[in-house]
Amino acid sequence: MTHRMGGTRTLEVGALARVEGEGAMHVKIEDGVVRDVQLAIYEPPRFFEAFLVGRSYTEPPDITARICGICPIAYQASSCNAIESVCGAEIPDSIRALRRLLYCGEWIESHVLHIYMLHAPDFLGFPSAIHLAAKFPEVVERALRMKKLGNDIVEVVGGRAIHPINVRLGGFYRTPSKAELNAFTERLLRARDEALETVRLVSTFEFPDFDGDWELVSLASDGEYPIPEGRRLISDRGLDISIEDYGKHFAETHVAHANALHSHMLERGQYAVGPLARYSLNADKLSPIAKQIAAEVGLGTECRNPFRSIIVRAVELVYAYDEAIRIIDSYEQPERPFVDVQPRAGVGHGCSEAPRGLLYHKYEIDGRGDILSAQIVPPTAQNQPAIESDLEAFVQDRLHLDDHELTHQCEQVIRNYDPCISCATHFLDLHVERS
Repeated sequence: MTHRMGGTRTLEVGALARVEGEGAMHVKIEDGVVRDVQLAIYEPPRFFEAFLVGRSYTEPPDITARICGICPIAYQASSCNAIESVCGAEIPDSIRALRRLLYCGEWIESHVLHIYMLHAPDFLGFPSAIHLAAKFPEVVERALRMKKLGNDIVEVVGGRAIHPINVRLGGFYRTPSKAELNAFTERLLRARDEALETVRLVSTFEFPDFDGDWELVSLASDGEYPIPEGRRLISDRGLDISIEDYGKHFAETHVAHANALHSHMLERGQYAVGPLARYSLNADKLSPIAKQIAAEVGLGTECRNPFRSIIVRAVELVYAYDEAIRIIDSYEQPERPFVDVQPRAGVGHGCSEAPRGLLYHKYEIDGRGDILSAQIVPPTAQNQPAIESDLEAFVQDRLHLDDHELTHQCEQVIRNYDPCISCATHFLDLHVERS
């Protein structure tokens, strides 16, 4: 809805479609200059960190999984990594591989959802995936088939497709048999071919010439593309630290217009996490088939254009299917589904790479295993300042656009990040004020 009051031009959108969560955005333009951009996250705080205090050290994998229905495994993985580190637990390679397979399932279902249902309609000129399905039903049917495979992997390994219940400290309550996992192989091979076609499809989209001015930060994992674990954080501007030093380099601050904390790098400023960071810092660790398709579509080994993140996600989708095939091929069911994790007083740090980016957990526990404090930093909260920065630069160069087109393109700027607002607490009315 557009209306004018005196010398002010105002644009209001009741809710931003194709993102998860609720909030508002305010853009103020004076004399042809963007003066203020606010991504107002008004969904009520959810207080997960507060009500973890006093709980047992064994509970975060189950409790934090309820933060998000799209990326619950990310929360389970980061919480396990943090608590197992403070308790000194050694996780066998067989359990680590199964956790990686479970995380591949989450990447698959999340990336397919974003690429086809949330983001592709922007590039193809459709207001929603429903309209896309009406014109190209075979494309949406393919997407649903690809996504279901990810959900099925999560269900078999995690015990349930949404908010898995089979994950615990030290491993799993039960591990699947070789036959259960082998049943996925043929579907994975077909889906990998469909993922290759997905990369080719999204690479034909038209992308604005726009690079973000932020530092790219990703988890680093020895010899592997970072997914469920890693002990170091790296950036494209020289950062290379242990995750135990996270608090020495990153900080969260409260802003008046959001119920989610904003993250920044101390003495360095804003940064971005997610597919662009992972790919730009770890492209050499992708599988050969993922590297090949990236080269085929001209992606290069670094990408800083957030609009082209849809291509990076598609390449990661190829990798996730390929990695799942590799893990299943070499899988042998562990003798025990978990190792014992005994409580030990101290502070533990854990990270994993959620589909949307770095997810950091920190827990302090006492000798009985009671949680004394908890800190959870989700990827969308880390990306909020980068999103606002992108909007400011993007709008400034497109003030000639009418309200309708400017609104559409601003929404796409935000969807580039696939924000999970409920994780961050939360998204979006759009209010543009011109004077």
